[in-house]
Amino acid sequence: MGWLWWLGVALVLGVIEMLTVDLLFLMLAGGATAAAISGAMGAPFWLQLIIAAVVSVGLLVLVRPWALAKLKANTPQARTNVDAHRGRIATVVSDVSDRAGRVKLTGEVWTARTEAPGAVLPVGARVSVVRIEGATAIVEPLPVETNPSQPYGPPGPGY
Repeated sequence: MGWLWWLGVALVLGVIEMLTVDLLFLMLAGGATAAAISGAMGAPFWLQLIIAAVVSVGLLVLVRPWALAKLKANTPQARTNVDAHRGRIATVVSDVSDRAGRVKLTGEVWTARTEAPGAVLPVGARVSVVRIEGATAIVEPLPVETNPSQPYGPPGPGY
């Protein structure tokens, strides 16, 4: 009946592994499962402990590094915090120059400036975020898309 305790330990370690996803507790659960199997086959408790320890260490040393490498290679890297804003599109809400300005980025108003000296981006212009420095977005203008049927732009008011 002692093998049921090992099985319970393996299940608890499996649940902890699901919360951490570090593959450490999964290897320990493998050792507990091996001990449960040996206990079900009639091995004495001291032998079950040795089997649990040997299998756990073996899994930690031999399997975990390979499994972590596979996990990291197949997991996409999510950009977070400041890195997540790089490349996003913002709208100018106050003229942006190389000294000051404001843009609306992901629903929030940020202070902004351009890298090009003397460049001024007017209100309403769409810009791309190059990087974030502190609480300031460094932006650049988006390339203007032209319509080949209207090479000089859309007709103005009163047309």
